[in-house]
Amino acid sequence: MAELKTKPTETDVRAFLSTVTDPVRRQDSFTLVELMQEVTGEPPKLWGTSIVGFGQYHYKYASGHEGDSCLSGFAPRKNEFSLYITGGFERHKDLMAKLGKHKTGKGCLYVKKLADIDLGVLRELVRRSVQETKGRVSAAKGAP
Repeated sequence: MAELKTKPTETDVRAFLSTVTDPVRRQDSFTLVELMQEVTGEPPKLWGTSIVGFGQYHYKYASGHEGDSCLSGFAPRKNEFSLYITGGFERHKDLMAKLGKHKTGKGCLYVKKLADIDLGVLRELVRRSVQETKGRVSAAKGAP
Protein backbone atom coordinates (compact mmCIF):
# COMPACT_ATOMS: atom_id res chain seq x y z
CA MET A 1 0.00 0.00 0.00
CA ALA A 2 1.26 3.50 -0.83
CA GLU A 3 2.43 5.68 2.03
CA LEU A 4 0.13 8.58 2.89
CA LYS A 5 1.57 11.97 1.95
CA THR A 6 -0.58 13.97 4.33
CA LYS A 7 0.99 13.43 7.72
CA PRO A 8 2.20 15.73 10.50
CA THR A 9 5.38 17.69 9.81
CA GLU A 10 7.67 19.86 11.90
CA THR A 11 7.00 22.95 9.74
CA ASP A 12 6.18 26.01 11.83
CA VAL A 13 2.44 26.70 11.49
CA ARG A 14 2.79 30.41 12.21
CA ALA A 15 5.43 30.77 9.50
CA PHE A 16 3.25 28.84 7.04
CA LEU A 17 0.20 31.01 7.76
CA SER A 18 2.30 34.16 7.42
CA THR A 19 2.76 33.25 3.75
CA VAL A 20 -0.99 33.55 3.06
CA THR A 21 -1.03 36.60 0.79
CA ASP A 22 -4.60 37.82 1.28
CA PRO A 23 -4.63 39.79 4.57
CA VAL A 24 -8.23 38.82 5.45
CA ARG A 25 -7.61 35.12 4.77
CA ARG A 26 -4.35 35.32 6.77
CA GLN A 27 -6.12 36.89 9.79
CA ASP A 28 -8.99 34.40 9.44
CA SER A 29 -6.39 31.61 9.48
CA PHE A 30 -5.02 32.76 12.82
CA THR A 31 -8.59 33.04 14.15
CA LEU A 32 -9.24 29.43 13.07
CA VAL A 33 -6.06 28.31 14.85
CA GLU A 34 -7.31 29.89 18.09
CA LEU A 35 -10.81 28.42 17.72
CA MET A 36 -9.70 24.89 16.84
CA GLN A 37 -6.94 24.81 19.44
CA GLU A 38 -9.40 25.92 22.10
CA VAL A 39 -12.00 23.31 21.11
CA THR A 40 -9.63 20.36 20.60
CA GLY A 41 -7.15 21.20 23.35
CA GLU A 42 -4.42 20.31 20.85
CA PRO A 43 -1.67 22.48 19.37
CA PRO A 44 -1.66 23.13 15.62
CA LYS A 45 0.54 20.96 13.40
CA LEU A 46 1.10 21.32 9.68
CA TRP A 47 -0.06 18.15 7.91
CA GLY A 48 1.56 17.75 4.52
CA THR A 49 2.17 21.09 2.86
CA SER A 50 -1.07 22.96 3.51
CA ILE A 51 -3.35 21.54 6.20
CA VAL A 52 -3.28 22.94 9.72
CA GLY A 53 -4.48 20.06 11.88
CA PHE A 54 -5.31 19.58 15.54
CA GLY A 55 -5.04 16.26 17.33
CA GLN A 56 -4.73 12.91 15.64
CA TYR A 57 -6.61 9.64 15.35
CA HIS A 58 -6.15 6.34 13.56
CA TYR A 59 -8.81 5.05 11.17
CA LYS A 60 -9.34 1.71 9.46
CA TYR A 61 -11.98 1.08 6.82
CA ALA A 62 -13.69 -2.22 6.10
CA SER A 63 -11.67 -2.29 2.85
CA GLY A 64 -8.51 -2.59 4.94
CA HIS A 65 -7.32 0.92 4.10
CA GLU A 66 -6.05 2.63 7.23
CA GLY A 67 -4.07 5.65 8.29
CA ASP A 68 -3.88 8.63 10.58
CA SER A 69 -5.64 11.95 10.27
CA CYS A 70 -6.14 15.10 12.28
CA LEU A 71 -9.25 15.34 14.47
CA SER A 72 -10.04 18.71 12.96
CA GLY A 73 -8.24 21.12 10.71
CA PHE A 74 -8.31 23.56 7.85
CA ALA A 75 -6.44 24.59 4.74
CA PRO A 76 -6.31 28.20 3.60
CA ARG A 77 -6.84 27.62 -0.13
CA LYS A 78 -6.61 30.37 -2.72
CA ASN A 79 -10.35 31.08 -2.97
CA GLU A 80 -11.76 29.61 0.21
CA PHE A 81 -11.03 27.69 3.37
CA SER A 82 -11.38 23.93 3.43
CA LEU A 83 -12.36 22.97 6.97
CA TYR A 84 -12.00 19.30 7.82
CA ILE A 85 -14.87 18.01 9.92
CA THR A 86 -15.01 14.25 10.55
CA GLY A 87 -18.20 12.24 10.44
CA GLY A 88 -20.04 14.25 7.79
CA PHE A 89 -22.69 16.90 8.08
CA GLU A 90 -25.98 14.99 7.86
CA ARG A 91 -26.25 14.52 11.63
CA HIS A 92 -25.61 18.22 12.22
CA LYS A 93 -28.49 19.70 10.21
CA ASP A 94 -29.44 21.94 13.14
CA LEU A 95 -26.02 23.60 13.11
CA MET A 96 -25.61 23.67 9.35
CA ALA A 97 -28.88 25.60 9.02
CA LYS A 98 -27.51 28.32 11.35
CA LEU A 99 -23.88 28.38 10.14
CA GLY A 100 -24.14 30.96 7.38
CA LYS A 101 -22.77 31.02 3.84
CA HIS A 102 -20.93 27.76 3.09
CA LYS A 103 -20.68 24.71 0.84
CA THR A 104 -19.99 21.12 1.82
CA GLY A 105 -18.22 18.13 0.34
CA LYS A 106 -17.94 14.63 1.77
CA GLY A 107 -15.82 15.63 4.76
CA CYS A 108 -15.06 19.27 4.00
CA LEU A 109 -16.78 22.49 4.80
CA TYR A 110 -15.94 25.29 2.38
CA VAL A 111 -16.08 28.92 3.54
CA LYS A 112 -14.86 32.01 1.67
CA LYS A 113 -14.28 34.12 4.80
CA LEU A 114 -15.13 33.86 8.47
CA ALA A 115 -17.30 37.00 8.30
CA ASP A 116 -19.76 34.87 6.26
CA ILE A 117 -20.41 32.41 9.11
CA ASP A 118 -21.35 32.29 12.78
CA LEU A 119 -18.16 31.37 14.68
CA GLY A 120 -20.15 30.11 17.67
CA VAL A 121 -21.91 27.62 15.40
CA LEU A 122 -18.59 26.59 13.84
CA ARG A 123 -17.11 26.10 17.32
CA GLU A 124 -19.99 23.78 18.25
CA LEU A 125 -19.69 21.87 14.95
CA VAL A 126 -15.98 21.27 15.57
CA ARG A 127 -16.68 20.29 19.21
CA ARG A 128 -19.30 17.72 18.20
CA SER A 129 -17.14 16.33 15.42
CA VAL A 130 -14.13 15.87 17.70
CA GLN A 131 -16.25 14.34 20.46
CA GLU A 132 -17.89 11.87 18.05
CA THR A 133 -14.57 10.90 16.47
CA LYS A 134 -12.95 10.31 19.86
CA GLY A 135 -15.99 8.21 20.82
CA ARG A 136 -15.73 6.08 17.68
CA VAL A 137 -12.00 5.56 18.15
CA SER A 138 -12.46 4.57 21.81
CA ALA A 139 -15.27 2.17 20.89
CA ALA A 140 -13.15 0.59 18.16
CA LYS A 141 -10.34 0.03 20.66
CA GLY A 142 -12.77 -1.56 23.11
CA ALA A 143 -12.47 1.22 25.66
CA PRO A 144 -15.27 1.46 28.23
